[in-house]
This record gives sequence, C-alpha cells and structure tokens, in this order.
Amino acid sequence: MAQCEICGKSKMFGHYIRHPHSGAWARRAPRKNRVFEPNIQKTKIIVNGTPRSVKACTRCIRTLQKI
Repeated sequence: MAQCEICGKSKMFGHYIRHPHSGAWARRAPRKNRVFEPNIQKTKIIVNGTPRSVKACTRCIRTLQKI
C-alpha cells in the first residue's frame, strides 16, 4: 500500500454519488464505494546532512521546499 513516510497519509474510502440527491428517501441518489489514493512520489530529502530517498506525498514535498 502506498503510504507517505513523512506524514503517514494512505488511502481513504468514500462514496461516489451519481447525481445530487433531492426529494424523498425512495428517490435517493445511488452511491458506490470508491478509494481516494494519495499522490505519492519518490524524492530525495536531506536528513542529518545525508541525502535519503523517501516516498512522500506531494503536500509534504511542497512543505519541505519552504524550510
């Protein structure tokens, strides 16, 4: 399973809703299960002065560039 080594973000589960539901309970919108995958990239970061290759999500990569 793809997981960020910095923040631990992994896949999340949710629902795919075909159309906005409105009206009575009998006419509710059909829902299907779906998976939200994190955007994991292989990158090199410097840890204690040595470069290290890690799998990190793009949010962590963006945050590390600001430091």
